[in-house]
Amino acid sequence: MVALKKRITKFYVSLGHQYMPFANVATTDLSLSRLLRLSLFQVSVGMTLVLLVGTLNRVMIVELGVPATVVGVMVALPLLFAPFRALVGFKSDTHRCELGWRRVPFIYRGTLLQFGGFAIMPFAILVLAGQGEAQSAPAWLGYVSAAAAFLLAGAGAHIVQTAGLALATDLAEPEAHPQLVGLMYSMMLLSMIASALIFGYALSDFSPARLIQVIQSAAVICLVLNAIAVWKQEARSHLHRPSATAADPSFQEAWAHFCQAPHTVRRLTIICLGTMAFSMSEVLLEPYGGEILNWSVANTTKLTALLALGGLLGLSFASHALRPGYDPLRLALFGALIGVPALALVILAAPLQFDGAFLIGNFMLGFGAALFGHATLTATMNEAPKEKHGLAVGAWGAVQATAAGLAMALGSMIRDLFNVIRDANETVSTALQGAGGYMTVYSIEIILLLATVALTLPVIRRMAGASGPDPIAPNRLTGSHRSFRSGTKASVNHGAP
Repeated sequence: MVALKKRITKFYVSLGHQYMPFANVATTDLSLSRLLRLSLFQVSVGMTLVLLVGTLNRVMIVELGVPATVVGVMVALPLLFAPFRALVGFKSDTHRCELGWRRVPFIYRGTLLQFGGFAIMPFAILVLAGQGEAQSAPAWLGYVSAAAAFLLAGAGAHIVQTAGLALATDLAEPEAHPQLVGLMYSMMLLSMIASALIFGYALSDFSPARLIQVIQSAAVICLVLNAIAVWKQEARSHLHRPSATAADPSFQEAWAHFCQAPHTVRRLTIICLGTMAFSMSEVLLEPYGGEILNWSVANTTKLTALLALGGLLGLSFASHALRPGYDPLRLALFGALIGVPALALVILAAPLQFDGAFLIGNFMLGFGAALFGHATLTATMNEAPKEKHGLAVGAWGAVQATAAGLAMALGSMIRDLFNVIRDANETVSTALQGAGGYMTVYSIEIILLLATVALTLPVIRRMAGASGPDPIAPNRLTGSHRSFRSGTKASVNHGAP
């Protein structure tokens, strides 16, 4: 019996490392159970994303009749805070807490902002939409309160994710960063899948009271999850951290040094364009399913789960593909290329009235976006010295979140502008009267993806030419910086997207 148990255990361990690409991130000092507990902060971020980008935008546009432009601006409001993610990461690198922590205080602050935003959000939305007793409230109160709620919840999620990823990077070995990225974002996507299904079921029989119950329950759950996630995770180096010295660089100095790597500006442009291409339609996918394909709230909410499922498989594939020495930009290029036919399928779903094309396109969008995001974040983590993980992760989050928020706002505005032009122009084709605004946005996304591919190819070629013929040479450490090497000699420096 003991021999059989040992054989089963041995088989399970070997099976886990072969088919679970995130399993080997664990070490003797950093167990997988501890990493899974830490990743609960990504579960709360996933819930926040589903509510802000998925469920609430569908409810506000279709059920409550709020203009898509207003919804797009509300969802995009957290981008006002997104550029500060680099500053948050830098501060978490240099923070001197009386209790000896660096990252944990920022996670707690972000959690409180999340909780506060969700606490007032349902009432603010009802006032904005003029529902029930809120019809007598002044219009400006709805706009101001809803804007504050979305900004608080979004800013809190930004802070929690930036400090949490920096803490996870501190704990893991550099060789395990690709698997770490995959594990953390897989937890977020699993949370998105479960949250989308639960929120869709809870709001299938929609009412203002049910909306209040769902959002405020999410507020409490996020608070509890983040508290559990950070419990006994960060070591207290000493009870009282020393005060700042003149040798500590300022944020401007640290940022200037961070941007000195070759091709940094081009890489930032690539990440910005690619993120905008994958994000511009996020606010519009569920309304597109509801308004054009006549799907119910429950069915359109499942689109978020399908998108997350594609992302989950994309993260798994990326964690396996990013073997030591493989250039992450190549994987990012592959992700951008997948997005082009995915958007084409989404466009064809309306004129062909083929729901299957819409579902497949959503799945492919999630898969391609996951490859693109995983590759860029992995490169950022590996290029950062250990004491500057917060700045690197924050820089990635700042550019990525700003581009995503701006793209979502622009997508909604373009859709509404097309509808205004359509209503004023009777010659617009009947086939385009309903879906034309959405198709315009999807077409712009394809153009952005093609521009991303065009900018990425020269960088990959230059790196390949400078690194030699061996494309899978192992990674090496140089000083305090870790460099991906796609060859045996030259290092490849990646700026944070």
